[in-house]
Amino acid sequence: MNEKEIVALTDENIMNTYKRFPIVLTRGLGAKVWDVNGKEYLDFAAGIAVCNLGHSQPKVIEAVKEQLVKLTHVSNLYYTEPQTQLAKLLVDHSFADKVFFCNSGAEANEAAIKLARKYAHENMGPDKFELITMKDSFHGRTMATITATGQEKFQFGFTPLLEGFTYVPFNDLRALEAAISAKTCGIMLEPIQGEGGVNIPDENYLVSVREICDRHGILLIIDEVQTGMGRTGKLFAYEHSGIKPDIMTLAKALANGLPVGAMLATDRIAKAFVPGNHASTFGGNPLTMAAASAVVETILNEGILENCRSIGDYFLSQLRELQQKHPIIQEVKGKGLMLAAKLDMETGDIVNECMKRGLLVISAGSKTLRFVPPLIITTHDVDCAIKVLDEAMEGK
Repeated sequence: MNEKEIVALTDENIMNTYKRFPIVLTRGLGAKVWDVNGKEYLDFAAGIAVCNLGHSQPKVIEAVKEQLVKLTHVSNLYYTEPQTQLAKLLVDHSFADKVFFCNSGAEANEAAIKLARKYAHENMGPDKFELITMKDSFHGRTMATITATGQEKFQFGFTPLLEGFTYVPFNDLRALEAAISAKTCGIMLEPIQGEGGVNIPDENYLVSVREICDRHGILLIIDEVQTGMGRTGKLFAYEHSGIKPDIMTLAKALANGLPVGAMLATDRIAKAFVPGNHASTFGGNPLTMAAASAVVETILNEGILENCRSIGDYFLSQLRELQQKHPIIQEVKGKGLMLAAKLDMETGDIVNECMKRGLLVISAGSKTLRFVPPLIITTHDVDCAIKVLDEAMEGK
């Protein structure tokens, strides 16, 4: 099918829940993708911070091929080796003692909310069920996770929302402490807010939040769906602060494009879940587990984190130089290869101009350009992206 036919059939047969760009992508390799017409694009969106190892990563492909001909699905009624291998990798390289596998970030956050409530019910009393989350956060699109999300635009039309959530401004410790009540069982936040605008807290913020949780005897849930798997230059973003959460969620880049999610917890908290409390039919299926294990091992053993840090620093410096040239850039911010440029205008025109010139970038909110490229990019890739951005911003 040609581009027009694919677009027409998509619009005719698929629900209108996405505002799609008018290109049809057909293949990818490394940090590049190609459309149905053969046009090449430098991909600085990476499937919204998913393809951290780039497209068609050889070791991931090999792991999937090998597993596909052996075993794809048998359910969690039985033990499987790929699930065991990934769980051990994640436990060995994080604060956690136990893992629950699912299929997406929303599912992982839903599991975290349920676990926090179950633990609180058994150890704090039935009146301890409220979670404090942050304004401008994003935790998913299930009923519980859009309630946890501190942005009204995602909640509009879906009321009544789930009971038991309170919102405070991100990076405001005084407001956070004031919001704690006799019903609070925990605090849930992203170490860097993604969809809310790539918002980075003060250096000691997570340390202080951990201290607040300890002082009040409540749980700390860290949503690393977007920041995890090397995106900020460490395997998990919470590592930058030196603290340890009680519960953490992962998804997006964990299997480099295959649908997977994970909720991790300390053994003390995880014990609250017993058979029958929570489940996921496809969660932890051998195919995605094999892919995810290949992803984790590649990130840890092939210099991916080091490249993310060094190229991230270079990219940030080049964006700051671009800011000096283009007054529409109000702020440049980010960590590792989770970077952003806040503009004094809507991002739509810039995003479209970049796409026409062969660069894929996305937004985080209406006035923030978000750059979440594969962690394998080079300084040459950054230079190419900066050149396109420079051209797209000319005269704006």
